[in-house]
Amino acid sequence: MAQQIILASSSVTRKALMDRLNLNYLTISPDIDECAQAGETAQQLAYRLSIEKASVIATQYPDAIVISSDQVAWLAESPTELIGKPYTEQAAIQQLQRQSGKVLNFSTGVSVQCLAKNYRQTSVIPFQVKFRRLSNHEIQRYIQFDQPLHCAGSFKCESLGMTLFESMYGDDYTALMGLPLIQLCQYLRELEVPLP
Repeated sequence: MAQQIILASSSVTRKALMDRLNLNYLTISPDIDECAQAGETAQQLAYRLSIEKASVIATQYPDAIVISSDQVAWLAESPTELIGKPYTEQAAIQQLQRQSGKVLNFSTGVSVQCLAKNYRQTSVIPFQVKFRRLSNHEIQRYIQFDQPLHCAGSFKCESLGMTLFESMYGDDYTALMGLPLIQLCQYLRELEVPLP
């Protein structure tokens, strides 16, 4: 009998990424405080939150393989100022105006835990995008089309967000989307989950 797999997330994008692996899994959203602690870097925050999200669900389902992820963004010029989800069109416009022509960094954590097997692994995968110089008209038009109000940095790279970039840097572009599949697959293979 296959071991139960749980994605500790309510994200539609993370679910779409998990679906690529052709695995049977459940989604359960962990309820945790996602605020940064004083002095916490983006990498530290993504690492800590990934672990906490997985731990909440793994404690409830100790025999399951629990997968969680967290993503934090910041501009290269302002490493201590973390960029979150805009939630409103006005905030999304302001984010994209600020990011125009600049490099945006992402730290995306992935944690896999199975308490019954004493397995806990977590990594943070970096990724960068460089934005083109964007006009206000392009920004407003993009936001109307893609409605990226629940996306850190105010874009959806799996959709029209790609039109905003000049270049991308990183080993795994799925990290930019919110769930680093290359690292996740390595952890799943260690737990003997069959993957093609």
